[in-house]
Amino acid sequence: MVSKDTRTTGAEPRTLSLHARDNIIVAVDALPVGLTARGVKAAARIPRGHKMASVAIAKGEPVLKFGQIIGFASEDIPPGAHVHTHNCSFAAFERDYAFARDARAEAILPVEKRATFEGFRRANGKCGTRNYIGVVTSVNCSATVARFIAEAVNKSGLLADHPSIDGVIPLVHSTGCGIDSDGETFEVLKRTTWGYACNPNMAGVLVVGLGCEGFQIARMKDAYGIVESDTFRTMTIQETGGTKKTIAAGVEAIRNMLPIAGRARRETLPASELVWALQCGGSDGYSGITANVALGAAVDLLVHHGGTAVLAETPEIYGAEHLLTRRARSREVGEKLVDVIRWWEDYTARARMSMDNNPSPGNKAGGLTTILEKSLGAAAKGGTTTLNAVYRYAEPINEKGFVFMDTPGYDPVSATGQVAGGCNVLAFTTGRGSAYGCKPTPSFKLATNSDIYHRMIDDMDINCGDIVDGVTIEAKGQEIFDFLLRMASGERSKSEQLGYGDAEYVPWVIGATM
Repeated sequence: MVSKDTRTTGAEPRTLSLHARDNIIVAVDALPVGLTARGVKAAARIPRGHKMASVAIAKGEPVLKFGQIIGFASEDIPPGAHVHTHNCSFAAFERDYAFARDARAEAILPVEKRATFEGFRRANGKCGTRNYIGVVTSVNCSATVARFIAEAVNKSGLLADHPSIDGVIPLVHSTGCGIDSDGETFEVLKRTTWGYACNPNMAGVLVVGLGCEGFQIARMKDAYGIVESDTFRTMTIQETGGTKKTIAAGVEAIRNMLPIAGRARRETLPASELVWALQCGGSDGYSGITANVALGAAVDLLVHHGGTAVLAETPEIYGAEHLLTRRARSREVGEKLVDVIRWWEDYTARARMSMDNNPSPGNKAGGLTTILEKSLGAAAKGGTTTLNAVYRYAEPINEKGFVFMDTPGYDPVSATGQVAGGCNVLAFTTGRGSAYGCKPTPSFKLATNSDIYHRMIDDMDINCGDIVDGVTIEAKGQEIFDFLLRMASGERSKSEQLGYGDAEYVPWVIGATM
């Protein structure tokens, strides 16, 4: 996306010009009033990561960054002015989708030349990067019992005899009752629950319900033809006889799973078995310049090695979707993405919201002005390869290469859909410092700027801020890819070391709660 990347040198503060068409420049260092950068005198203080007009922009004219529209001038903007929410506003505009125009056949390495990692080969052929047992709930009413079961096993000492098991995790949520049992909410929760149960990072699963909820475990089992086994059990509090009896029965069920789950051993597997969830949160003005672009370069490497990368967060590609439809494998794939965009326009309109409600106060403080600007940076996480498929939330991902999943932009909900779809690794870019982790899928964080990397060193795994100091996108992409393989092989990310991941299971609630 960045076709022109020139840096100032010497005593002049660092700025970036990202594309020949742009009418703004980005301040890498804060620009004080009266200081000249690239021949333009700053008429106001320009915070780092923010934009300064490089030429006059008349009211109503588009503001361009990355050579793309990020908004429209809401007043006349003179050269040197700070360009932000006070003078640049969101508006809808027509995009040329040019379906499949830039699609190409990707050069995939033969198996013997692919990178490898040490992972768990499951009986169904899928490959995991972790070896967890999950206690999954059908309804919020069983959430406390699920937590008590997981806590009891983790504190019991039972896991000491099974070092290959990463732990027992409670996966609880806030819904499951008061829903339309034939509606969209039920379908999404059913897909999400079964998707987590099937995720290759799970060695065993216990599903716990109350018994009278709208989301009936028996219906899910019938829908998917599920048969209980040594590593898949279900129970309800009402049938088992209350809280204490259910906790005891749950602990016993997991005790019986442990010897089977504990037999799993890591083996050498090709990188083509990795399904990589891509996330960004707490974005800033550097996101689309450093971390997201470098992550995109790493995605291209994984696709080259035969793997799968899953871009998501539909509201955060809004205004950049035309860059993805051009890369769609076919017109059908591209039109499916546009249909998703139209659904979101209708969804937000019905809720009396705007697609531009997405940028958070933190995003704006970091230099992002509109959803259009945020989306152009977010879409960069997807690299440059052909878009092979578009999935609904939590649908099983069965295509290789670069794909897209329809999810909200809210990170825990979005990542939950990706993990339910089968993602066994996750990367998360952040410029403001998101506190996030994910179980059963390990997540590592990429800092967009060096300040947040050093300030939150206990949370950040890789610093991408050094790209503005001269590290190449290609080199940083290789660093990310290498870390991905190490993490997939068992190296613990910072969020895993901190213990994040139990509270980040958040299925998407679309319909009404009655």
